[in-house]
Order: sequence, then structure tokens, then C-alpha cells
Amino acid sequence: MLENWKMNAVNLLQTEALDKAGTHIRHKPFSFMFAEGLLSDSARPVLDTDFPRYPSAGFFPHEAADCGPSINRLIEELTTPAFADAIGARLGIDSLGRFPTLVTICRALNKRHGTIHTDSRSKIATALVYLNESWPDTSAGCLRFLNRADSIDDMVCPELRPLYGNFVAFRRSETSFHGHLPFEGERRVIQIAWLTSEDEKLRKTKRGKLSRLFKKLFGGVDRRIGAGRKDDASHLD
Repeated sequence: MLENWKMNAVNLLQTEALDKAGTHIRHKPFSFMFAEGLLSDSARPVLDTDFPRYPSAGFFPHEAADCGPSINRLIEELTTPAFADAIGARLGIDSLGRFPTLVTICRALNKRHGTIHTDSRSKIATALVYLNESWPDTSAGCLRFLNRADSIDDMVCPELRPLYGNFVAFRRSETSFHGHLPFEGERRVIQIAWLTSEDEKLRKTKRGKLSRLFKKLFGGVDRRIGAGRKDDASHLD
């Protein structure tokens, strides 16, 4: 009861971070933004405790039963139409909040993840909120926005370390190339995608649940498949 009271007393999202001087917004070669400090410092312990403990690597559709109360509340805040519209306004998308939202959560990755891609055509925009308390002194696993599909090093801007409270959002396009160097280990992130239709949301949710089952049964195979991934590997729609 005391923990629930403490959680309810904390504002999880610090939306003023979207307007801080350090917030970066660009529209070429595609529209994107990144900001620091989106999550409350005082919420760190409870969000850490409540983060889902998936046994497999990858992104999985959000299910409330997997998460503690603070993570579920954070997702409620991240999926409000008001928050979506605030992001859309910065990316040049009118009324982003009118589109269906799909939330997926990742606790860990293996080396096959992070290949260069644009996101699928069913996505209008994507946002990522990171929840890692620390990060190794390495570029591996750090998000990069890119100028082209065949070079992980041709960056549009400096790479973003996936540290607690760091936030990125971008408008999906044929040139919204992004990815990261191969990384294996814990990398906590919540992804919010605004989709073209409810049918696409249902399709992606079903596929995500099937993927979760496969990885639970054959996680070792999944790790081996990606073990030899090249830095510049891509998967484009």
C-alpha cells in the first residue's frame, strides 16, 4: 500500500523535457527528435522493480500482467492522445493521437537485433523510451539515425546511448534508416508505435505473441542465428 501511494505521488513523465534547450529536432533526411530527462528521477527504483522479466530477448507486446503497476501507469501516460499529439506536432504529423497505438517492451537483445531498417509501412511514427541505469563504454546497442541503408557509420547525428529517461521519436518514411551495432545483453526500452489501422495493430500483436512463444521454446536457436551478424546488415521492407 505504501509503495502504491509513493508511485501515485510521482509524475512519471516529465513532458517539459520535450521543450528543453537540449532537445534536438530535425526534418532531414527524415523527421526525428531526441530528448533527455523524460522520466522522473524519483521514479527510478519503482520502475526498475516493476519492469517485466522476460526470459527471452526481443520486443514483446505489452501485457499488463507482465508488468508492475508503475510500468503500466507509465504506458498509460505514453499512449494518451495528448502525448501523441505533442510528439506529432514536433514531427510534422497532425493529430497523431487519432491513430491506434501498439506498445512493445524489450528487456534484452541478442546480436541479431538492431540491423538497419526504416520500420514497416504500417507505422506512422515510433517513439522509444529507455530505462537503463547505466551503459557500458561502448557504441554497441546505441541507437543511430542514418543517411543510408548500407552503412551503420554514416550517421545523421551522434548516436544516442540508451540511458534512463532518454527518448527518441521519428516519423516513418522510405528514408528513416536507423539501427545499432550488435549488442547482446540487457537493454531496457519501451516502444510506442502509432499505426495506420486497428487491423495492423491486431496483426502485429498476434505476430508478437507468436514470436514470444517461439523464443521461449527456441531461444538458443535465436541467439545462434544472429551471432555472426555484420555491422552493416539491414532488413528493409
